[in-house]
Order: sequence, then C-alpha cells, then structure tokens
Amino acid sequence: MLQHFQALPKGHKILVSGISALLALALLLPSEDAEATRDHDLEKLKIGERYPLVVNVESRPLVESDTAPQYAWHTETVKSGDSLAKLFDRAGLSARTLHDMLANLGAKAKPLTELRPGEKLDFAKDENGTLLAIRYAMSRTQILNVVKQDGNYQLQSDTIPVEHREQFATGTITSNFWNAGVRAGLSPAVIDGIANIFGYDIDFALELRHGDSFAVLYQQDYVDGDFVSDGDILAVSFTNQGITYNAVRHSDGNYYTPNGQSLRKAFLRSPVSYKYISSSFNPRRLHPVTGRVRPHNGIDYAAAVGTPVYASGDGRVVKSGYSSLNGNYIFIKHGEQFVTKYLHLSKRLVAAGMKVRQGQTIGKVGATGRVTGPHLHYEFLVNGVHRNPRTVPLPEAAPVPKAELADFRTQAQDMMARLSNQKRIMLAMK
Repeated sequence: MLQHFQALPKGHKILVSGISALLALALLLPSEDAEATRDHDLEKLKIGERYPLVVNVESRPLVESDTAPQYAWHTETVKSGDSLAKLFDRAGLSARTLHDMLANLGAKAKPLTELRPGEKLDFAKDENGTLLAIRYAMSRTQILNVVKQDGNYQLQSDTIPVEHREQFATGTITSNFWNAGVRAGLSPAVIDGIANIFGYDIDFALELRHGDSFAVLYQQDYVDGDFVSDGDILAVSFTNQGITYNAVRHSDGNYYTPNGQSLRKAFLRSPVSYKYISSSFNPRRLHPVTGRVRPHNGIDYAAAVGTPVYASGDGRVVKSGYSSLNGNYIFIKHGEQFVTKYLHLSKRLVAAGMKVRQGQTIGKVGATGRVTGPHLHYEFLVNGVHRNPRTVPLPEAAPVPKAELADFRTQAQDMMARLSNQKRIMLAMK
C-alpha cells in the first residue's frame, strides 16, 4: 500500500472508509505517537463513513521509455499524373527542399520518383515548416524513411518481419483441377503453382481423369498477424491415372523428386494455358481455309485473346514480326539443336536479339494472320525438322548438385512424411 501512496503528488487527497481508514492511519502515523493517536481517532471514526486523507509524498516526473522522435504526420495520396514535385507542393514544401533532399539521397531516391496512383507519402514538418521526415510504405513488408539528421536527409529502410505459416490441402478431381483446387481452399496462385511444377509430366487440360488426387504443403505469409499472401509450395504429391508424382522444393527455388531429379525439362510441354487443342500435329492435314492438303507442323491451342504465351525454354529471339499468313509471330532459338515458333499472336512482347528465360511471357494469344479463330499455333523443331510438341522427348534439366544431395534427400524425406501424415489425419477426420 505504501508503494501506491508514494506515487501520488504532494498534498494529494484520497478517500478511505471504514477499516481501510484505520489501516491507513496505522501505517502512516509516526511510530511514537501511533498508539495514543489511534485510540483517540478510533472514537471519532464511524464505520461506513468516507473521510479525506492527506498524504504528503514527494512527486517524481514520469520518464519517457521511448526516446524516438514523435512526428505529426501529414499524408498525401498519389494521383494520376502526379510527380514528387506536386506532392511536395501540396504538402506545403518548397522546390528547394525537394532539390536538397534529392541531392542528399542521390540514386537512393529512385523509389520515391516512381510512385504509382493510390500510393501514399507521409510528411512530417516542424513548427517552421521545415521537412523533418518522409515515410513511404513500398509494400506490406518494407518501409522507406527519409529523416533529416545533422542538416542532411538520409534514407533508412525498415523491413517488417514476415511470419510463415505452414498450410496443408488435399483434393480429388471430379471435373478439372481448378475446381478441385478451389474446393480444397487453394488460391489461384497455389493452383497455378502446382500445375507449373508438374506441367512437364502432366497435361492438365487433356490427361486428368476423375479420381485423380493431390496433396500439398505450402506457406502463407503474415505481417503483424494479418494475412499478406500465399508463399512457397514446400512439397506436393499428384496422382494422375494411377501414377504418383512427388515434388519437393529445394533451396535454389526449383522442384525435384525426393531422390533429387529435376522436375523441370529444358522445354515446357505447352507454352500457354489453353482450353483445348483445336488442331493437332498432322503432316497430312487439310487446311481449314483453303481445303488443300497442307502439313500442320505444330499444335493449335485454343485460348482467349490476350492469354499469356510463354517461352518454352531458355533461348534467344531470332525473329519477331508480322506476316499475312502467320500474323504476329515469334521464333526462338535454343542452343544449336532446337527452335520454337509462336504464331497468330495479338501482341508481341519481345524483339529479335533479346534473350528470354523459360516461362517468360513473350506475347499474347490472338487471331492475327490467316486463322478461323483465336489460338496459339506452336511449332517445335529439332535440327531443322518439325516434331510433335506433345510427344517429342525433352532433355532433362540438371539434378540437385552432388554436394547438396544428401541434405536435400533428408529434407525431402521429412517433407514427404509430413505430407503423408497430414493426409492420414484428413482421412481420419472424414
């Protein structure tokens, strides 16, 4: 109780009643006078009455635990056509201040000059209108701070810790993989991620069957307890037509079998997400427009106009142009043996001479040239000879390096065991 009294300002009055008053008097009065005074005051005090009690205690100022400067922030939202100069002007800051800040920061100021509509800048000024600080949330996990120190502006970057939470999902195919993934609670990003992992071995448009199943361990990212986005797929198992394919993520960001063999091939089996194949590889096909026998040296993937088209492998663009027959087209050379061709595009996103990586978006599906509807015509040539893109043997990508193989296999064994345990738990709950 004495501790509570000592925290009160000098001369402060508190109200006590009944037995509390007696105890307070006993504790506070000097010891030599306590007995006589207590007997005298007991006769005056009545149980249930409230009495003011003056406690003389030396007051002490509170000590601030946070020594960081406390700014009064003013927020400006970036509008279409805004520049940093316009934001400074609306914030009541001079062009000279902007010039000094940019001069101090140099190339580090680039993120502040590439703002997009809807983003926000927080400004802090002193009573004289001098800029003290700027705060810019580049993302949910990174904040840029411009702070004036010793007369100069300095840039500081704060990274907000991301919490990774492991999630599990499993499902069975009844119509298509997309619907099964949605029923299992997966986001489009995770569904596409699984399809990309196994896209070298499974044709998700043509080869899935009723009863095929999958199970996946993946991460979700949280910041300050709030969900931000889905993270990496850690391990996934997919059973297609009785054959089970397993994949585990390695530290290099690629996916391998539990034994360390790469799931990647040197080429994508299909360079576009398509609805169906409208025309297969056929050296004796009748042309749908002319009616003449003309070899169909590729595959036509029917898809909506604007659907992204990906480079099926690493290489260099050797042609990117337009013709009346091919419409917008792109040819890519992959090493000395392979060439891939992409025809009838609505848009080309790469030019001749550019290097591309497997999976990079190089164009959009269209209906340009001599066509009957929107689709991608895709050709695969080996040593100058057209081969069926769906059946041509594809070279494998490199496996896990030997120096890392033992650790990877241990990790993969653990991941697959966790995946199997989660599946058993889910089955037991049904």
